[in-house]
Amino acid sequence: MKKTTDESSRREFLRWVSARALISVLTDVRIFAAPVSSSKSLLGIFSIAQTPFNESGSLDLDALVEEVRFNERARAHGFVWPQNAGEWKSLTERERFDGAEAIASVGKALRPAVVIGVQAANVETAVRYAKHAQRVGADAVITLPPEDGPPNDALDYYKQLGMATDLPLIVQAVGELSVDLILQLYKAIPTMRYIKDEVGNSLMHAAQLREKSSNQIKVFSGNHGRTLIDEMRQGFSGSMPAASFADLYAATWDLWQAGHHQEAMEMHGKTLLILTEVDVYGFESLKYILYLRGVFKAYGVRRLAGAATVSSLSEEGKRGIRDALDYLKPYLRA
Repeated sequence: MKKTTDESSRREFLRWVSARALISVLTDVRIFAAPVSSSKSLLGIFSIAQTPFNESGSLDLDALVEEVRFNERARAHGFVWPQNAGEWKSLTERERFDGAEAIASVGKALRPAVVIGVQAANVETAVRYAKHAQRVGADAVITLPPEDGPPNDALDYYKQLGMATDLPLIVQAVGELSVDLILQLYKAIPTMRYIKDEVGNSLMHAAQLREKSSNQIKVFSGNHGRTLIDEMRQGFSGSMPAASFADLYAATWDLWQAGHHQEAMEMHGKTLLILTEVDVYGFESLKYILYLRGVFKAYGVRRLAGAATVSSLSEEGKRGIRDALDYLKPYLRA
C-alpha cells in the first residue's frame, strides 16, 4: 500500500512540475502573453491634443504641458498626442520625443490616461516612438496605418508595433482598413484591442467589428464626436475629439453614463454649435479656442517641420468663434 501511495505522489509531483514549466515557457513568449493593462481606464472622452508653437515656429513645451492640465480640469478621460489634429507631420523626431516626455511626466500624477501617437514614415521609426512611449510611462499608443502601401503592409506594420511593447495598441482606422483586415490584426496582435474608427459610416463599421469579435474590439469614434449620442447608445468605448472644448464632450459622456440622457442630448447640442465654426476654419480655429481659453500663447499652424507658423484665420472667423465661446461659457468646466 505504501509503495502505491508513494508512486501516486511521485506522479502528482511530476504533473505539477510539468505544468509549472509549461506556464513558465508560455509567459516568456510574447505572443501568448496578455497585453499589460494600463492602471488607467481606456474608456470615455480622449482628447486629441493640438500642438502649440511659438510665433517663431518652435514647439512650446510649456503650453503643451498646460494643455495636459487643461484636459484634467475639463474632466476628460484621456489625452492623445500627436495625431492629425496635432500636426504630427510637421514635428521633428526630437520634438516628438520631447513632447511625449513632457506629457507623460505631468500626466502620471493626473487622472486621464496618456496615449502617445507613434505613426511615422516607416515602421522602424514608429517602433522607436512606441518603445520611447513605454519608457516614459504612457498608458497606450495609437497609430495611423501606412499611407501608401497595400493592406499587407498595414498588417506587417501593426504586427511589428504590437511586438515592440506591451502597451495597448490603438489602431486609427482610416482609408482602406476593412473590417476583415482589422479582424486579422485583432487575431494576430495580442496588444491590439482598441480602434479609433474613422472608416466610412463608423456606426455601421463599428457594429460589424464588435459583432465579429464578440465585442472584444473596443471602439472609439473620431470625426469630432458628431454622433456621440448614438455611439454611447450602441456601446462605444469612447470618442477622440479635439481637446479645445473637451469639457463639453466629457460632460455629455458623464451625463449619459449616469442615466441623464435628456441632459446629455442637450449638452451635445451645445457642442455641435461650436463645431460649425471648426468646420469652417479648420485646425487653426481649434488652436485659437485654446488661445482664448488661456492654454496657448499663440495659435498659428506649422506646415513643415522647423518652419515658422502661418495664420489664415480672418477677423470675421475670430469673432464668430469668440461669440460661440461666450455663449458656451456657463457650460465649460476648465
